[in-house]
Amino acid sequence: MSETGEPREIRNFGPELDFVKPDNDVLIVKLFGTWKIGSQVPGFNRLTKELEKDSLIRKIRFDSSGLGRWDSILITFLLKIANYCEQKQIELTTEGLPEGVINLCKLASSVPERTAIRTSQIKLSLTTRVGIHVARIWGSIAETITFVGEIAIDFFRFLTGRARFRWSDLLLIIQESGAQALPIVSLISLLVGLILAFVGSIQLKMFGAQIYIANLVAIAMVRAMGAIMTGIIMAGRTGASFAARIGSMQVNEEIDALKTAGLPPMEFLVLPRIIALAVMMPLLTLYANLMGILGGMIVGVGGFDIGIREYLNATKGSLTLTTVGIGLFSSFIFGILVATAGCLRGMQCSRSASAVGEATTSAVVTSIVSIIIATAIITIGCNILGI
Repeated sequence: MSETGEPREIRNFGPELDFVKPDNDVLIVKLFGTWKIGSQVPGFNRLTKELEKDSLIRKIRFDSSGLGRWDSILITFLLKIANYCEQKQIELTTEGLPEGVINLCKLASSVPERTAIRTSQIKLSLTTRVGIHVARIWGSIAETITFVGEIAIDFFRFLTGRARFRWSDLLLIIQESGAQALPIVSLISLLVGLILAFVGSIQLKMFGAQIYIANLVAIAMVRAMGAIMTGIIMAGRTGASFAARIGSMQVNEEIDALKTAGLPPMEFLVLPRIIALAVMMPLLTLYANLMGILGGMIVGVGGFDIGIREYLNATKGSLTLTTVGIGLFSSFIFGILVATAGCLRGMQCSRSASAVGEATTSAVVTSIVSIIIATAIITIGCNILGI
């Protein structure tokens, strides 16, 4: 390209630039050749040097009459020019470019509206904020009641043999919620038994009544602590897993696919998980009770010279079927609560990756709070009934 700005007819050579100044404050950037990936693009410093030579230039235009084929490498080069002009406060017009180039440049430089920031900048009154929170709480309560009602209907369908789910899924969930949870239940329950024995021995040894360590550990584990600790373990392990899996299915639109196929998600996904955890929780609690008693026996036999047979006889004498039944009933309720909370938060999950994490966290918190509240209610009820 000559300094006079005469256009070239050849379009198949590599990318080239030329500059023409029709006025003192206007610079025309002429584009020639084929701008394709793999070709040697002219250095961007050629344009900057041209602008530095003449500080009067306040406007840049383009001439693409000699431009051949092009792809994204041309868009990248033009965006560099646009950013530079924005920094130097130079007006840039795209009228001389092909329509396709103009549209792609607009698309590449567009920024989506940040609605979250705009929302956060709106100042709401105290009454409005309270009303929003009350509406959210009421909506959450309504969703929970609806969810529990659907579970009750599906469970009735299960009892009558009309529930639609795969038994292989139920057996798999039973395995994941039962046998695979034994290691963590063993460790935590054993340590809880050790802790109860050590704490109780501090006071009992003052009276020479170390033998009652067996009674203390046995009653505490079997009546309450075994079920509570197992419920909390399953809330963090299995309840969170339920929420994450169902939430991921919401994100991937798999639940919508089930509905399209005519399979109710409540029966196909939720019901097997609730049944599996409700069945396995009493069994895990029995195992946790044995591990807790074993932990107490380790302290009693190893630290206070209590005989193994003597310790076992004291444990047997302190336990009744009522005490064992209360613990098993509590664990059954805890299993239903943990599974329901996990599935509920998973079904409420919105369609984003961050929402899956929020659903998992909410499931664990809801499960633990429900376990504590249920424990308080059961304890008060047993006290009123005198058992």
